[in-house]
Amino acid sequence: MTAPRPGSRVRGSRSGRPIMAALDLLGRRWALRVLWELRAGPLPFRALSDACGGVSPAVLNTRLAELRAAGVVESTGAGYAATDAGRELCHALEPLQDWARRWWRRLDR
Repeated sequence: MTAPRPGSRVRGSRSGRPIMAALDLLGRRWALRVLWELRAGPLPFRALSDACGGVSPAVLNTRLAELRAAGVVESTGAGYAATDAGRELCHALEPLQDWARRWWRRLDR
């Protein structure tokens, strides 16, 4: 499976609008979790697998390949790391994390 690309057909969009391509990429099983675990710095494969808690090695390899093809993860001497674009994406997701915490507190009442 290849990484979704803006301008190409992706899940939810025949035209491949950039937001739909990004949501297709991040909506793939474990993709967002992998990127999120790399936001603090590089991790070797085993540490990344442990941080994700439950992802199979085959799925992790597939997601890493897709995230690398999308330009948000790279392989370094220290393991896998978010690229500048990946860190920018994680930063853009922080308001969503804040919203999710508020949402959870409202539901937990």
